[in-house]
Amino acid sequence: MEIIAGETLQIFFLGTSGALPTISRNLPCILLKWGSHDFIFDCGEGSQRQMMKARAGFSPEVIYISHWHADHFLGIIGLLQTMSFNGRVRPLTIAGPDCVHEMVTDITDLCRTRLGFPVESLKVRAGDLFIHEGYSIHVFGADHGIPGVGYIFEENMRPGRFNRERAIELGIRPGPLFSKLQRGSPVTITTDGEEKTITPEMVMGPMRPGRKVIYTGDTRPVLSELADIGEDADLLIHDATFDHKEMERAKEFMHATAYEAGMVAQTIKARRLALFHFSTRYTSTEAHVADAKVHFTGEILAPDDLTVFDVPFRDD
Repeated sequence: MEIIAGETLQIFFLGTSGALPTISRNLPCILLKWGSHDFIFDCGEGSQRQMMKARAGFSPEVIYISHWHADHFLGIIGLLQTMSFNGRVRPLTIAGPDCVHEMVTDITDLCRTRLGFPVESLKVRAGDLFIHEGYSIHVFGADHGIPGVGYIFEENMRPGRFNRERAIELGIRPGPLFSKLQRGSPVTITTDGEEKTITPEMVMGPMRPGRKVIYTGDTRPVLSELADIGEDADLLIHDATFDHKEMERAKEFMHATAYEAGMVAQTIKARRLALFHFSTRYTSTEAHVADAKVHFTGEILAPDDLTVFDVPFRDD
């Protein structure tokens, strides 16, 4: 399993093939780990075994489905059974477009046994914004011939940098008061017999953006959908089913080429691009990376299955 060094927002590429599995690539499944929170984006057949191999655990809070083609959801059935056998009692939400309520009913019925935890369904539409503690999920429309969406995970703004030298100049000794200021609380100190209050604004720099990860699912390029909400993403995971030579096939089957993925990444000023959902006709991704480089000047990944990428905090 390849590990690309970084910080604490981890992306597990559990399945990177499109439509059919290969010996080396499983069907689509992305696991995002953020602190103690786990989210799955699409869950193709065999995803639970990939989770075992990656030692990623079985504790997703939500499974986000991009569309209801079988290669993107058949893995849910086995995963539900496994989590139930392992004693899960915490509710699980399955989110998706269009007929998600009917699909979740069908999926749970297929398990044929009573699960040990409730499974809830959530219908999502392009433009939806779900705000949670510390992060948000933005839904945008995909262009794949059937109702489909993509998802944007975005952290809340982060505190600015702490100016240690300025804090000392103001009379604060290194220690617990530093931490209190960094957490956003004012502190009161006594100097020369006088009390004075130091506020966080006096020692903290401007707020910094949190990290942003975009997952497109299967789609033609949707620049109009991503123009504003996707700008400056730390990682864009984009459909790159075909290389540039197969542009007409990509249009016919409503997928994107790596060339087009690079164009989208450059247009929205993404920091990194991960190519995803490779057609089984390819045994190498060299042409995909070369195609993406025509447009995109940032870092390009063509991850193998079980690659783990840690999305770093920004320097700014």
